Amino acid sequence: LWSGLIHEATPILLYSPLAVVVVLVYVWIPFAALPIFAALQRIDNSLLEAAADLGSPQWETFLRVVLPLSMPGVGAAFFLVFIPTLGEYVTPLLVGGVNGIMYGNVIQSQFSRALNWPLGSLLSLVMLVVVLPIMLLFNRLIKLEEIVEI
Repeated sequence: LWSGLIHEATPILLYSPLAVVVVLVYVWIPFAALPIFAALQRIDNSLLEAAADLGSPQWETFLRVVLPLSMPGVGAAFFLVFIPTLGEYVTPLLVGGVNGIMYGNVIQSQFSRALNWPLGSLLSLVMLVVVLPIMLLFNRLIKLEEIVEI
């Protein structure tokens, strides 16, 4: 507004689900970047040089060398970001306004405002039942021992 680029505020990022997504991405990107960076740093440069010497294009080197070797870092980033954001309730409450309701908000409101502890516990259990198979699938695809080595 003050810069003169626009004359009135656009409602795209004002109390909308898009605003919640933008803020959550902004807040949690450092937590995802750190394990991925650590995994990329552990890749031996001689592997990249060998792929280049054998005539592999850069995109193929990325797909066949870098990506498989960085998957433990991607898995660690997934675990560090997915689980906390699933239960996040403060950010949607502050940024999303009335439209910013996420699953964590419903659980929190059952415990605090509605004082319906059985329903809040049930919703938490449903979240656990949904998240646990996802974690087990990731553990099967990316061995947990490799993530711990980072």
